[in-house]
Amino acid sequence: MDYKNKVILAPMVRIGTLPTRLLALKYGADIVYTEEIIDRKILNTERIENKVLGTIDYVSSDSTLVFRTNSREKQQLVFQMGTANAQTALNAAKKIEQDVSAIDINMGCPKEFSIKGGMGAALLKKPETIKEILTTLVKNVAVPVTCKIRLLPEIEDSLLLVKMIEGTGVAAIAIHGRLTEERPRHPNRNETIKTLAQHLTIPVIANGGSLEIQCYEDIAKFREATGSSSVMVARAAQWNTSIFRPEGILPVKEVVKEYLKLAINVDNDFPNTKYCILSLLHADMDQQEGLATQAAKSVEEICDIWGFADYLARAVESRKRNREQADHCHGIKRRKTEDGTSLVEMPVRFIKKDYGIGESPKQRVYLWTQKQPKKKASYDTVERTEDRCYKSVLTLDGVKYTATYWEKSKQLAEQAAAIVALAVIGEHDGRKPDSTSPNDEVLRAWREEFQMSDDISAIYRHKKVLFGSDAAKNRLERAMEEDDGNSSLLNGGKLDFDASNEKLSVVSS
Repeated sequence: MDYKNKVILAPMVRIGTLPTRLLALKYGADIVYTEEIIDRKILNTERIENKVLGTIDYVSSDSTLVFRTNSREKQQLVFQMGTANAQTALNAAKKIEQDVSAIDINMGCPKEFSIKGGMGAALLKKPETIKEILTTLVKNVAVPVTCKIRLLPEIEDSLLLVKMIEGTGVAAIAIHGRLTEERPRHPNRNETIKTLAQHLTIPVIANGGSLEIQCYEDIAKFREATGSSSVMVARAAQWNTSIFRPEGILPVKEVVKEYLKLAINVDNDFPNTKYCILSLLHADMDQQEGLATQAAKSVEEICDIWGFADYLARAVESRKRNREQADHCHGIKRRKTEDGTSLVEMPVRFIKKDYGIGESPKQRVYLWTQKQPKKKASYDTVERTEDRCYKSVLTLDGVKYTATYWEKSKQLAEQAAAIVALAVIGEHDGRKPDSTSPNDEVLRAWREEFQMSDDISAIYRHKKVLFGSDAAKNRLERAMEEDDGNSSLLNGGKLDFDASNEKLSVVSS
């Protein structure tokens, strides 16, 4: 990645998510930075190719989306990492390097959460740690490495620091022209950045000039004032991302609409979408759209406010079709374990509010075994040491059942495994009748895609009773038609379906 003569979207917490980065690129930014993501946080994620959205997602064990990117931005994307340890930083960098074009280490964040962890601006007091982190990454990572710093009180100390950083082999250095304790109301020390730039051979990216940047032309003025190779824009882009347009800045409301389209396209979560829109509207919060957006409690409400209800509906329908094509089994897996035991895995969770007292899935499994004394149930629950999350495997009648997700407690993990088992053996899991759950689509897919296949085979072999939905009945009828329309499948019987309990059976004719 080339860092010379570039206009760059700065890393900003909660702002630098995928929709804002894509919007900045649309308006003319050359490079975009992610928000700072802590090394351990990215390490505790699973990399998922999201075929529905066309994105790469890094998702934590509790299903929280930590980082999302797509191919549109890859060649211009810098992943900013928070770290205080060279080896942990390297492990995280190796995990992410295939999906980004460069990695930046945050050495300038003055916020308490970062300082307390020995990250951000706290590193400015630990030059040896800085050297170790950067040297380790430069030697072992396949993409360019940079860092972003703040100034030290004495210019001589800042000069020693940037020269040491240059010596680690980084591709560029971003300099915010304020001290750690200074805030945006304090003037940016442009002359200090200029002095440091004159002593360096690597590109210097000047930052901290948002109060001086009111239009695109001001970016060039800031570059000249700081003697830098490139300019990194933060607050000016947060307040109006069209600051990157060489043709001129656009009205904020037009920018909001462009942002909202992108947020819908990549299924950005509602809290972040609302936060970014309110940031764009910071000067117009008292206008009708601003007040309504502040009060909005869902993405649907925001889309109604901005005239995007139909756009959202089309996007949701498109995602539904893509999801069906990408994974008609909704993540259900069935396989043999090393010891030859069958294992069924489903992406389901136990949501406590959906169950009454004494009506948990574990309780239902227990009651089932009481009615059938020969059927035994046992839970094998393990803890993942890095984040203290749990996963449980329930063995019931010689078959193993587990949920895809790692949970925050042993109880949640075991309840989820019980939900899987109950679905497979055809027992209700005790959920309240009027509740709806994210598990519904998964359980429906089990009945229609897996259980029905087993039941069709069973009809051929044993002419036994089976369970399924209307769709399952239709599949069986199609299978019968493929059997040349004769009655060999039913052995002279006929198909009977009771929709009230979803019971499908073969009865004598």
